[in-house]
This record gives sequence, C-alpha cells and structure tokens, in this order.
Amino acid sequence: MIPPDTVQKIIAAARIEEVIGDFVDLRKRGSNRIGLCPFHNEKTPSFVVSPAKNIYKCFGCGKAGDPVKFLMEHEHFSYPEALRNLAARYNIHVEERKLTAEEVEARHFEDSLFLVNETASQFFQDQLFNTDIGKSAGLSYFKGRGYSEEIIKKFNLGFVPDIQDKFTSFALSKGYKLDLLQKLGLTNKYKKDFFKDKVMFTIHNLSGKPIAFAGRKLNEQKSGPKYVNSPENPVYFKSKTLYGLNFARKDISKKDVCYLVEGYTDVISLHQAGIENVVASSGTSLTVEQIGLVKRYSPNLTLLFDGDNAGVKAALRGIDLVLEQDMNVKLVMLPENEDPDSFVKKVGGDAFEDYLQTNAQDFIYFKTKLLKEEAKQDPIKKVELIKDIVRSISKIPDPLKRSVYIKEVSAVMSMEEELLLDQMNSFIKSDISNLRKRKQREESRRPGPVKDDIVGPSSEGQGLQKPSVNTNLKTSGHKGAYQERDIIRILILAGDFIFDEDEQVKVSEFILSNIEDVINDFDDPLYSKVAKLCYNKFINGEDFDTSFFVNNEDESVSKLAFDLVQSPFEYSEGWADRWQIYLQTQKMPDENFQPDSLQALLRFKLHKVSQMCEKNQSRIEQLTSAEDELDILIKLLKVQSKLNQMKKELAEQLGTVIL
Repeated sequence: MIPPDTVQKIIAAARIEEVIGDFVDLRKRGSNRIGLCPFHNEKTPSFVVSPAKNIYKCFGCGKAGDPVKFLMEHEHFSYPEALRNLAARYNIHVEERKLTAEEVEARHFEDSLFLVNETASQFFQDQLFNTDIGKSAGLSYFKGRGYSEEIIKKFNLGFVPDIQDKFTSFALSKGYKLDLLQKLGLTNKYKKDFFKDKVMFTIHNLSGKPIAFAGRKLNEQKSGPKYVNSPENPVYFKSKTLYGLNFARKDISKKDVCYLVEGYTDVISLHQAGIENVVASSGTSLTVEQIGLVKRYSPNLTLLFDGDNAGVKAALRGIDLVLEQDMNVKLVMLPENEDPDSFVKKVGGDAFEDYLQTNAQDFIYFKTKLLKEEAKQDPIKKVELIKDIVRSISKIPDPLKRSVYIKEVSAVMSMEEELLLDQMNSFIKSDISNLRKRKQREESRRPGPVKDDIVGPSSEGQGLQKPSVNTNLKTSGHKGAYQERDIIRILILAGDFIFDEDEQVKVSEFILSNIEDVINDFDDPLYSKVAKLCYNKFINGEDFDTSFFVNNEDESVSKLAFDLVQSPFEYSEGWADRWQIYLQTQKMPDENFQPDSLQALLRFKLHKVSQMCEKNQSRIEQLTSAEDELDILIKLLKVQSKLNQMKKELAEQLGTVIL
C-alpha cells in the first residue's frame, strides 16, 4: 500500500504534458497542447492536454483523465503501478514492503504477466553476462556484431542455454505459476522451455516494460527458423507493436521523421551509431495500429530497403496503408548487398544519415522508377503502372496533397492531368462504395441503426469523415437535463470560487442554499448523485473543489467532471497578443462565475417551477369534473396562479419569453 500523503504528493508533482508527451506528439495551441488521440485512430487531432488543469480530454472518443488515469488507460497499469511509475519519474520516495508470492499471485492477471516477463528478461541477461556458456556463446555473438556492453544492456539482450527447463525451473522456484509461463509462451505444454540455445531480444511496450521475446538460433546448422518469437498474449499484440519505439519516440518527435527497418539488429546497430529515431516492424507487414504509433510522434515515415531485397515490390503494397493514414512517405534503397545493420557499420552514423538525406525519394518517384523498369516499352504494362500509382494517390485523405501528386505524375509520365484525375476519382468512388457496403454488412450483424460515417476522401476532394465530437453541452434525454447539468457544471468548476466578496460567500453556498428545497428532485440520476454529494459537504461545513470530483472514487462522477472541466473551445490568444483587445470591465468569462451562477440558478428555478406548473395543471384537469372536490380545485387554481406569476418573474430576470 502507498500511504495517502505520498499519493497526494505524487499527483501534485506529476505534470500532464510531460507524462503524455512521452507517448504523444503534442503541439501548442493557445494555453493547451493538442495531438492525435492514442486511444483511437484519427486523422484530425482532437486530443487536448491542459497543463493548467493537469488533465487530458479527447473530444473524439471521450477519454479523459489526469496523469495517473492516462498511464492506467494507455499502459494498462493498475492504480498502484501508475503511481509507482510517476513516483520514479519525479524522484518521490515510496516506502513499500516487498510483495510476497501470495500477494503477487493475487494481483491482477495482466500485472502478473508483466512481472513474469520482467523476471524472464533479467534471467536471460544474467545468463548472458554471468555464466560461462553465456559469455562464450551469447556475449561473443553480440560483441562479434560490434555491440558494446552498454547497448546490450540498454536493449536487454540476453541468452538462454540449451537446457530443456532452465528458465522454467527457475521461474517455478520463484513462485510463478505454470499457467502464467505458458500463457506468455515462455514454457511449452510439456513444461519445457520454449526458448533454448538462443540469443534473446527483449520486446518492450512504449513505457519500456518487457512484453515479449525473440530468440535467434546460434547454430546455423540446426534445422528450424532463424528467429522464434513469443506468441501473442494479453500484453503482446504483434500488429500493435514496433520494436525499439520505447527508445525512439523522443528522437522521432525531435527530428520529425521515423526510419522504419526490418529487423532487430538493424535497430540496435543504428542506435549504437547515434541514430535513434528508428523502429522495426520485425518482419511483419505494416498495420494501421503500427502506423498510428509512429504518427503520434511524427507524420513523416522513411522506409529503408535492403539493397538486394527481393520483396521490395511486395513491401510497396503496404505504402497504400501508410498513405491512407495521411502520412508523408519516403523510401531509401540501400546499396546492393547491404542492409541497415551492415551499411551503418561500414560507413558510420554520420555518413549513413547523409546517405539517407541524399537518397530518400518520395514514394511517387521511387515507385515510378521501379515499375518503369519492369514496364519497359510495353504500353499495356505502362497503363497498369500509371493505374498503380494513381491508386496509391487515391488513398491520401488530404485533397491538396492528392492534387499536387497528380500534377507530379502528369509531368513524370507525360499524361493529361484530367485523365489522371478521372481515374483517381473512379478509384475513390469505388473505395467509398466498398467501405459503405462493408460497414452496412457489419452493422446488419448487430442491433442498432446503420450510420453512414464512412471514412475516406470523396471525388470532389472533400473528406467524408466527420470527427465525432463530444462537447460539454451533451445531456441526457429528459426534459430539463440542460438546466440540471448547468447547475452541476457550476458546482464542479466553481464551487470553491467566491460569489460575494463582501460576505465571503462561495458559489457552492449560494447555489446549494437556493436549491436545497429541491435537492432530491433532480431528474437525471447522475446529476442527482453529484448534487447530493455537494449538499452533504455543504451541510457538514466541508469545502470542495474541482479535484474532489476529478479524483472521485465513483467513476461516473469522475468522468462527468473531466467532461465538464475540459472544453473543446478556448479563447484565442490573438485578441490580446495581436489586436491588443482586452476586457476592461470584467474578468474573462471562464473566471467570472458570478453572472454564470445567477443565470444557471434562474434557469434551473424556471425549469423546476415549470415542472410544478405542469403537475399542478394535471391535477386541476383531473378534478374539474368532480363537483364534491370544488374546494380543492379552487386551492389548486390559486397555486397555479402563484406558480405562473413566479414563472413570469423568473423569465423577466432571464430575459426569456414564455409562450
């Protein structure tokens, strides 16, 4: 357990822009930061980070939280794990006793998997550096590739001997359960080690935690594949992982370009040469999820191909997927018989980067040159070549980019621009139609209406995708939900603000003292819950501020607070900085809660009085035919008259016309 005072110390020290900045490329916009949401695929940034409020909010998918919540959501940490991570980052000492084997077993299943992987990584490294066979076989292999001990330790490289159950026996002796070892693919169904007689490459997630392993055989004479990889498991998804990204993300953001290579050794050799903005797809075809990982840090991707890579054409097919994600793609063909690993060792880091800068080609020119050689003078093949290139261009969401590329192809291929545009629009229409049909088929398999929100560019040059924006005006469906939400908004955002400076009355005191008669009459269950929370604090003389709701143990209350705290809109800095226009007679609207509170309270009262009118009128209509209840009817009519008068007065104060 982490003591409560330490928890508060950690939360106070954590800076949201620094924590999220490790995972997302954030750009300044006004007083906030904005970037692509790490929780869903998007092409237009809707992920807002507020340093002043120390929270984040995505106005596309609705995810919101503070630094602790972000690590829990993004890294799948438990609450204590997220706190420990932040404590380590901000050098806050956390006094905790070491967990027992029973406590480890009782932890969340996913947390246990991370722990087992960490133990495996340490075991493999220990075997590499501290055993005779590890030094002679494993360490000599890595040093033979030119790796320093520093880089070996940085990437958690290791070794496992040719003993059937060396690691499994070790892990079981430490109290780890067999089912966890098998779930991670470290132990096979026969209770033997999955990896034997191999040098080991540790695969990390974005936060640097081991999630999987790749083993390379040392004896080339032995049968079987050169590399053996961990199977997918609850913490490792190959299609969502890029090797080396945990080390590369800061340099990718800094240099605004990511180099994509094929293998583990390519990444390590380039890092050792000082080129750190590099990741590997580990031999798999690129996926949307992997492209999205890179795009968080830079929209620029450069693919490096081996000089003798026979699969270049097949790899080029993956470019269309990259273009669909609105990435800028360049390609580099290395000299013949060279790969990134061998070439950087031959020429050094500086010369390697110079080569990339000089030889990086836009995908249009690269693809044209490659396919032209194949087409030669065959007109039919030339037509197919042009279609192939135009099809790639059609995948680009940005209409301006498409237009520029079409002009380039027109010039390079000596083709009329109009013909190329017609062909491109034909591809776009076909893709949109196919996407719509597929979406309708998917929707037909589950209940609910079919929504026509197909993603893709249109033939007119406009994107059909419309971002789904969750604004702070969203309310539940019942009548009067807006008025109730507005009261709750004021209580959450400004409850601790001063309403009357002379009397030192807070906003929460002003609001709650005016609605205590109807505190149990909120129609929306969530708003009712929050109102009662506030009222109980009020009558007990306890203060509360926004953090009380943001960090509330009730997740529904916490989520509502995050939704209300972060707005999709902000005041332009240009009014003051550029035009020198300032508010002279009052504070900025988001700091002036006195008129806001009054308006919200009046609207709420008007709503409640209107509800009372409707209920009273309903009783009157039920009694008009009952002669023996005439006295009751007269009283109800008087009440109705009084209520109507109250409505009129409230409407006049609000400047509202009641029909």
